[in-house]
Amino acid sequence: MLFPGIVCIILLYVFLQQESSDQEEALTITTIPQEQNEEANREAPSESIDEPIVEKIMIDVKGAVQSPGVYELTTEDRVIDAIERAGGYTEEAQSLAVNHAQKLQDEMVIYIPKTGEEIEQNPVSGQITSSPASTTNPQTDKVDLNSADEATLTTLPGIGASKAQAIIAYREESGPYQTIEDLKNVTGIGDKTFEKLKEFIVAK
Repeated sequence: MLFPGIVCIILLYVFLQQESSDQEEALTITTIPQEQNEEANREAPSESIDEPIVEKIMIDVKGAVQSPGVYELTTEDRVIDAIERAGGYTEEAQSLAVNHAQKLQDEMVIYIPKTGEEIEQNPVSGQITSSPASTTNPQTDKVDLNSADEATLTTLPGIGASKAQAIIAYREESGPYQTIEDLKNVTGIGDKTFEKLKEFIVAK
């Protein structure tokens, strides 16, 4: 009676051991691909990073540089690189207002002003431009409000064709300008415009 019972217990033990071994083998087989997938996922980002594309562009360098002209550079270059390509600054160059670190764009115009010029910078296009110097002109170079024609008046800062016509119309209707302050009576010319003009005009 005991012998068959012992045999049954041995067979049951062997069966359970074999089943446990099969389960461990199955787990081993399924875990290998998972580890490989994790390694592939870790490697994927480094392979998918795009390197910046460097393009050739044309830049127009003007003003107080040794060799003004159009130069071919790249989108990785900066304003200082364009200035160096143009031979560097002249002795008259005013470089304090120039952003040398600004990256270049295709068709960009870089104007280097001379000492005494007022700088106006366009942040959208990146263009650097200048306006005439606001220095005091000699008395002989000043524009006479009572005799200047339209073409002469439009050479004044801030005066276009319409304002020049208004200046002429005022003196024809109201008589000669007695002082330059009378100019503020002209439609469209306020205190700010007058401040820009007063160094350039006379009333004779």
